[in-house]
Amino acid sequence: MTTGTIPITGDDTADRLLVENPLALLIGMLLDQQVPMGWAFRGPFTLQERLGGALDAETIAALGPDKVEAIFRDKPAMHRYPGSMGRRTYELCAYVVEHYGGDAGAIWRDAPSGQEIYRRLRELPGYGEEKSKIFLAILGKRLGQAAPGWEEAAAPFSDATPRSVADVGSAESLAQVREFKKARKAQKRGKAD
Repeated sequence: MTTGTIPITGDDTADRLLVENPLALLIGMLLDQQVPMGWAFRGPFTLQERLGGALDAETIAALGPDKVEAIFRDKPAMHRYPGSMGRRTYELCAYVVEHYGGDAGAIWRDAPSGQEIYRRLRELPGYGEEKSKIFLAILGKRLGQAAPGWEEAAAPFSDATPRSVADVGSAESLAQVREFKKARKAQKRGKAD
């Protein structure tokens, strides 16, 4: 079982799901755009509840894109953009089923290097360069699953600057990340700058 903490949602059960269920972490990172971090990373727990207690790629992929989108649109909506994020979640799960037999953790568990994990993450629907680097930094910083060379592959998110969810280990560090993001936004700069 994976150890570590990602205290991001304000709910211990939702936070624990991110650590214990690799698919939950992948979905949370996918949803982390255009909404507060806590809302995005609570999404997997909400989805698990709406699915009746199970959160696995096969179940979600079997529902099809329309049903997953409808689940995201149920009140309260799971995202600011429930339609597109519901479809992206379906696409992510379908990809995990097709390429990893439904085992999201296989994306990083047997990878020989941080660069290989980064390559695998970049292939996921909805995962761009920054999202993939942040996810790799989460594995290295928060979950103790650092593959050789992860720091280089995840740069600059592997440094000590509190710039992303990968740096959230407490309420204090969450506040630091929020301040960093607020300052960057005011400067019209991104998290990687």
